[in-house]
Amino acid sequence: MPNGATLIAFAAVALAMVLTPGPNMIYLISRSITQGAGAGLVSLAGVALGFVFYMLCAAFGITALIFAVPYAYDALRLAGAAYLAWLAWQALKPGGKSPFQVHKLPVDSPRRLFLMGFLTNLLNPKIAMLYLALLPQFIDPAQSVLTQSIVLGAVQIAVSVTVNSMIAIAAGSIATFLAARPLWLLAQRWLMGTVLGALAVRMVLEERR
Repeated sequence: MPNGATLIAFAAVALAMVLTPGPNMIYLISRSITQGAGAGLVSLAGVALGFVFYMLCAAFGITALIFAVPYAYDALRLAGAAYLAWLAWQALKPGGKSPFQVHKLPVDSPRRLFLMGFLTNLLNPKIAMLYLALLPQFIDPAQSVLTQSIVLGAVQIAVSVTVNSMIAIAAGSIATFLAARPLWLLAQRWLMGTVLGALAVRMVLEERR
């Protein structure tokens, strides 16, 4: 089992990632604004299934492989840092947009909402990077990689589902609030960009365990 400090640190990273605009957030917000909070929550159920898929892949071999292959950990660590830096730039660059500035989508059935949520998450490079490059940093190879991967994956899923549920329920109100306050949109982008940039620097400077 990961210790308390590791769980808290990983939960903080998971929270920073879920608050970063990406395919999942944009899709959930779009659905909630177009079809209501219920549609957003159905879509979120599909997203959660995608998280479970990634967690099981990490738990049953991918994470262990990272530690077995020389330099694979460092390569993925640097790749993860580069991706976080790219996300930070997307938030901070001139003309960057908030995820609440989205286009409306056509109305879909609950089944399609679930499947689209699942596929959106499955094809989300941010989630793949989270499990392939970020999660291994919090795993102690001297202990059970399987157990640690499952526990940390469960923490990430719990954080993501909780935050995204609140976003889906409040998406319409948040979008209306931010649309009338452009400075808040700018502050949101800069806050997320700064956090992501700091995480990227931390990953680059961190030594291999």
